Amino acid sequence: MDSIKYLIGKTKQTLKNEGIVSLTKKTTKYIFNGMKSDKQECKDVLFINGCTLPHPSRYRVAHQREQLESNGMTTDEIFYETLTLEKEKYYRCFVFFRCPITDTIKEFIKRAKYNNKIVFYDIDDLVFDKQYTKTIKYLDTLSKDELNLYYDGVERMGETLKLCDYAITTTETLAKELKKYVKDVYINRNVASERMCELSINAISNVNRDKNKIIMGYLSGSITHNPDFELILPAIIKIMKKYEYTYLKLVGILDIPEELSEFKDRIIVEPFKDWTDLPSVIATLDINLAPLEMSLFNEAKSENKWTEAALVKVPTIASNVGAFKVINNKVDGILVENNKNDWYNKLEELVQNEELREKLGQNAYNRVLKEYISTYSGYKFTKFIKSKLNKSIAFILPTTNVSGGVNVVIKHCNILRNHGYDVFIINMDKFENNIINIDGEINVISSLKTKIVCHLNKMVGTLWTTIYFAKDYHNVDKIAYLVQNFETNFLNYGNYNKQIANTTYSFDDVEYLTISKWCEKWLINDFERKVKYAPNGIKLEQFPTTTRNFDGKIRILVEGNSDDYYKNVDESFKIVEKLDKSIYEIKYLSYQGEPKKWYYVDEFLHKVPYDEVGKIYNSADILIKSSILESFSYPPLEMMATGGISVVAPNDGNIEYLKDNENCLLYEQGNIDDAVEKIEMIRNDKKLRNKLIKGGLETATSREWTKIEKEIVDLYE
Repeated sequence: MDSIKYLIGKTKQTLKNEGIVSLTKKTTKYIFNGMKSDKQECKDVLFINGCTLPHPSRYRVAHQREQLESNGMTTDEIFYETLTLEKEKYYRCFVFFRCPITDTIKEFIKRAKYNNKIVFYDIDDLVFDKQYTKTIKYLDTLSKDELNLYYDGVERMGETLKLCDYAITTTETLAKELKKYVKDVYINRNVASERMCELSINAISNVNRDKNKIIMGYLSGSITHNPDFELILPAIIKIMKKYEYTYLKLVGILDIPEELSEFKDRIIVEPFKDWTDLPSVIATLDINLAPLEMSLFNEAKSENKWTEAALVKVPTIASNVGAFKVINNKVDGILVENNKNDWYNKLEELVQNEELREKLGQNAYNRVLKEYISTYSGYKFTKFIKSKLNKSIAFILPTTNVSGGVNVVIKHCNILRNHGYDVFIINMDKFENNIINIDGEINVISSLKTKIVCHLNKMVGTLWTTIYFAKDYHNVDKIAYLVQNFETNFLNYGNYNKQIANTTYSFDDVEYLTISKWCEKWLINDFERKVKYAPNGIKLEQFPTTTRNFDGKIRILVEGNSDDYYKNVDESFKIVEKLDKSIYEIKYLSYQGEPKKWYYVDEFLHKVPYDEVGKIYNSADILIKSSILESFSYPPLEMMATGGISVVAPNDGNIEYLKDNENCLLYEQGNIDDAVEKIEMIRNDKKLRNKLIKGGLETATSREWTKIEKEIVDLYE
């Protein structure tokens, strides 16, 4: 309580000494600082890593994240076994890298698609279908159980792939095969990270080569590469026999062939290296060997070996297979046909020609720095990701507690979601339980618990306290304000917030929207705003019609928050005071305030879930509604839909659809006796009742949401 008093005091002081603009900026800063107090963030892309091997994960998760972040997108990553369904609402799209299917992933993708979020599958090898992996010779060495386990993983990756919208991959061969499974594939070649580049430059500076030695290097990477090395074994043996100053460095997992035993003093073996040490190792080489057997599986492999060697100015000689074809032959590398003569001849040329080696290494280095570094290569990838995302809209609510205004926002969210929008609610209080009703489920994110940094196409303020949040948000294309009332009038004279609320109707950089003809009128006339209007609607299934019987005790319903002066609930109960309680039964429905001591109430209905409100209206015959100020008054329309009758004090927010003596009876605001007389007329005149019920049902039917959905969607275009 002391902290609240302090904040109120500081607010008054700032308003008095520094004015509204300064107060607004400080208030927004306070809100955003509150957001930063929690670790949870709402971002653009979540990478879900399904690979336990560090090398592929680094290239396809860490490096791609670096590409996107260098071009303005925000990202996170998570290991697939720790993925939870709750993560879905905090990101706009998802990239599953080599993820095998699980029950969680299956449900996660289902939820993502329900919310119009895009799901990508990233894969850097042909390991998603057994038809491709059967060509891997290494698999012949596995036991039956090991092979079954391997194929289980392959099939489960394929299952996840088929659930995704698009694929991302490394090579043309992979892209061609992936197009059989998804509707579009983007080739994003493996690139080096900023850190790799830094380590490589340091390795170049620190390397000490022995001028009397030519070191050829083969970095195997994995145990599946032994057949590749066998391709060049005859050429290596011949070179090492002919040139005694040639050495062979083998790095990684490789079975050393017996044929090389005579050169054991000139063979340098190093174990598999951490990637941070790899540039220093490669920099010691004079020639980088990259043989690759011809097969569909190998054609899908990337050119990483050439890239990593190029970063330290080491020339690569590679098989003219698959992705190695990116090498400009004799310009930034050497391409070889897979026969021993071609390998020997071109390898010998490199051994003999120091100038050629230096030229190839330098050219490769220059090209890689331009085309293969994450920071410089991510624009088109980012553009592709953005091009596939659905339009995003975030509605900002001060609270998700039930009210007419909140219900309108929820309905708009559901309509927009059904029309393909990625839509969610930012709740400015601490609650972030998703909103679930008969129309579906809407994601809710608390601004107090979550730092929101994702890109949005549109952010929609829904109350004067929320529009400043939207205006201060840095990563949004357009800001809109869904005006549902003249909120300046909600605040008493002398309240410092009255002025601040009024400023929200004067922003030139905000698009004004409304669901009330009255609001449209004063926004245009009093504030010279351009306004987009769409009518308000009702879901008739939620308010089924019931035939009323006025022969017995007549049930009166009063609706409204007794704490809000503009709801004018006191007047409704002054009307109730004059009714004969032997004839009338009184029900009171309130989402917030409770009955005052002097109210006469037979049944108090408090904080009823909105999905249950239709039952309340069905349980009454006549609604009394006395509000002074409303943007669009829902209760009379809801009462009409159920076949009940409304006695209403007209205001700017209800005369849009209320027609006296046609679909309701209007009484003069403040004239208690007039209202009582109208209620008695309803009780005594069956012909009038039938006329009002028929007119009310026709009005409600004309406002059914399905008839105005297009107008709602157009409101946010």
